[in-house]
Amino acid sequence: MLQVKNISFGYQDKAVLTNISFKVKTGEHISIIGESGSGKTTLLKLIYGEYDLIQGQIVWKNSEVLGPKHNLITGPDYMKYVAQEFDLMPFKTVEENISEFLSRFYPKEKQERTSELLEVVELVDFAKTKVNNLSGGQKQRVALARAIAKQPEIILLDEPFSHIDNFKKQPLRRNLFSFIKSKKISCIVATHDKNDVLGYSDKIVVLDNGKIIANNTPEKLYNNPENPLIASFFGECNVINEDVVYANQLKIIDKSKLNAIVKRSYFNGKNYLIEARFNNKSIFIEHDKELETGKLIYFTISK
Repeated sequence: MLQVKNISFGYQDKAVLTNISFKVKTGEHISIIGESGSGKTTLLKLIYGEYDLIQGQIVWKNSEVLGPKHNLITGPDYMKYVAQEFDLMPFKTVEENISEFLSRFYPKEKQERTSELLEVVELVDFAKTKVNNLSGGQKQRVALARAIAKQPEIILLDEPFSHIDNFKKQPLRRNLFSFIKSKKISCIVATHDKNDVLGYSDKIVVLDNGKIIANNTPEKLYNNPENPLIASFFGECNVINEDVVYANQLKIIDKSKLNAIVKRSYFNGKNYLIEARFNNKSIFIEHDKELETGKLIYFTISK
């Protein structure tokens, strides 16, 4: 179990994280979400031991994670961190990068593990390609495979799919998280993408201005968002009569006490997102067809 106990950290005079506490069980998948600048990347780097804590303690099982004042080499052996900048060997092949830290004394097992990971990240056809000839998204996939090659006890992922195009992102996400879960590797993911979270996370930790404002399951946070910041992570949302409601919870009907003026319709594929003016502010409603700009509409809230 990882225990983050009341940690605080800042750069010079600026506080970045304040009184952060949470736990990660063995094999548990935790997502860290929040706006840019909320402290997600800094939190991962602290857990990895890249910085020295100002206050608090980070413990994995019975071992304290300490910063550079106590260690010449950053990061404990049982932990891997995949940053947004990839630490790869550019003039070696994809399979050489993935297998670099696997034991040479067991060549058959080494090749089997490398082949398995090439399939997980869908780079079988690029096994013999040198990394410097890959795209940014392909390099990110190599970095992910390399991090899980020795099956660490815990892995930290910072925006793990940010460079990967949408054609590859969904299957890669499923393959990677399924592999990590099957090996009972604890996983902490810092992300802006709800698709990295829904369907995979056991818990979500929400950061706002360096503090935790929520820590719960995806289902509970989605179904009962405490504020617009949390709701906006999952989709378009509105604040109506002090209630936070998603765009899909507003229904256009023939008559209601609630009415608005259509500003614009956005095609979403399965439906349209209607932007309308209500009480001098924009609200958003999912609807099955495009509506004329300037049209008066009536709506109700359906939770």
